[in-house]
Amino acid sequence: MIELVREVEVYAVGRYICMSAHKARRVIDQIRGRPYDETLMILELMPYRACYPIFQLIYSAAANATNNMGFDKTALIISQAEVNEGTVVKKLKPRARGRSYPIKRPTCHITIVLQDISKDKKFYIWLNKERGWVYKEKYIPIEDKYQMMLYDALFGNRLIWANDGSEVVVWDKK
Repeated sequence: MIELVREVEVYAVGRYICMSAHKARRVIDQIRGRPYDETLMILELMPYRACYPIFQLIYSAAANATNNMGFDKTALIISQAEVNEGTVVKKLKPRARGRSYPIKRPTCHITIVLQDISKDKKFYIWLNKERGWVYKEKYIPIEDKYQMMLYDALFGNRLIWANDGSEVVVWDKK
């Protein structure tokens, strides 16, 4: 179940979209947790038919965020996205010798929840393939950023391991 925090989250729901839930989930899994701008670029370039209704839903949720809540579109990330199965539309296709063939058209319900990270102090951000999802605090002092930059310049890909606090041992990542 989706729990919404009213101060930082907005959502859009698409119901009875004529598409299989499996095909929509294939696209939704690619965009979950990404920023709004990056998501629009991904959906425009993906070759799947499910991209267009999801694109419309994300665009609608962002319009809801800017119009109703006054959020900035550049500070939105897709915090939750889910696809549920809807009803199955059943039709009959006429065949030879007066027979009929049943056609089942599945539908799905898509829910997109956008979160404003400028209002939230703590959020997850995608850094790169090596580091993956990292819990990042929005308001980090300049001194800490400088110390982290120096740490990365000195040690690079190596890890520092402290055994008991008195002795520092440097280990290679491999």
